[in-house]
Amino acid sequence: MNNIQKYRIKCTLTFGDIYGQIIVWLMVVFFSIAGGVALWTSSRQIYALGAIALVVVLSLPFLLFAFVTTLLNHIEVSSVDPSEEENPEIATPSQQPATSAG
Repeated sequence: MNNIQKYRIKCTLTFGDIYGQIIVWLMVVFFSIAGGVALWTSSRQIYALGAIALVVVLSLPFLLFAFVTTLLNHIEVSSVDPSEEENPEIATPSQQPATSAG
């Protein structure tokens, strides 16, 4: 009944892990803007704005899904053996109060 273990949670996510996803999403946005500009004529302006909005709105959930799954893949949960765990009271250095030199 008394074998409750402690767990350590560590996030190993770095900016380099999501950098490619950001670049791809920016390319999608810029290509949709380029397509909207290509559609921009005097009679079809609403279609150009609609196309840009549709691409951006439809790509946001995929970007969010990619970010969340990348984050979840970089979370490590490991159990800590109580005999190997450092005692925090012993491991911390003794703190000296600051003194003035004057």
